Amino acid sequence: MLAIPFIIIGLIIFFSSFFTVKQQSAAIVERFGKFHSIRHSGLQMKIPIVDRIAGRMSLKIQQLDVIVETKTLDDVFVRLKISVQFMVISKKVYDAFYKLDYAHDQITSYVFDVVRAEVPKMKLDDVFVKKDDIAIAVKTELNDAMSDYGYDIIKTLVTDIDPDAQVKAAMNRINASEREKIAAQFEGDAARILIVERAKAEAESKRLQGQGIADQRREIARGLEESVDVLNRVGINSQEASALIVVTQHYDTLQSIGEHVNSNLILLPNSPQAGSDMLNNMVASFTASNQIGEAMKEAKLKKKNEDKKS
Repeated sequence: MLAIPFIIIGLIIFFSSFFTVKQQSAAIVERFGKFHSIRHSGLQMKIPIVDRIAGRMSLKIQQLDVIVETKTLDDVFVRLKISVQFMVISKKVYDAFYKLDYAHDQITSYVFDVVRAEVPKMKLDDVFVKKDDIAIAVKTELNDAMSDYGYDIIKTLVTDIDPDAQVKAAMNRINASEREKIAAQFEGDAARILIVERAKAEAESKRLQGQGIADQRREIARGLEESVDVLNRVGINSQEASALIVVTQHYDTLQSIGEHVNSNLILLPNSPQAGSDMLNNMVASFTASNQIGEAMKEAKLKKKNEDKKS
């Protein structure tokens, strides 16, 4: 019965001599307070009481987000979010564990130092354009400083640039004004093209209209010429034929106006002696018409007599 406690203690000591290390991590073993060894993933063994696990370190890639507020060259305060991706070098776990106590604080200090040295050299617009240059400068500085402590800087990213709210509102107004200006230019160009095309269409319409009127007058003149020739062949001279045609066109015009029931058109001379001139013209027209009629009858009769003689 007295051996049972010793057996239990022995089992505890035996099992306490074994420990496991997870994948992508490392365990630092010290012997009597002095560094002894670094154990990697798997089942490991240590001497109970003599050896102890001083700490464990992750070998995975870690990310630290640092918010830095600084001023640009054009006196605009801006907040930058810098994301630093880093990891412990597996061959330098000793340096990472013993040389540096607070790695996050050290990285943050270097990020602040680099950003506040680079951004004040740039205007606000350049900060947006050259954010990759800022990230490269931070990565270079961190690599030079942290490699001695067993850390490898994988990548640095400027993930956010946040100016003051009033500055952002002003930038949005500038952008909106530029876009409105471009839109107005396009609208002006479109209106100018429309006016030019409309003018071209109107000019072409006028040209075709003038050509149509010219063709119409040409055909009217040809018709009048043929009418005069026909009348000349029946014994009516050119002057009488012209008078007959004028009178005929006059009455054709009156007839065309009379065919439209709702027409409000009235043909009146606009001279001071309009009334008497109109009366004289009408009398002269009827007289000329009667004379032309008599001449046509005589011409027809003369033709019939000639036909009988022949």
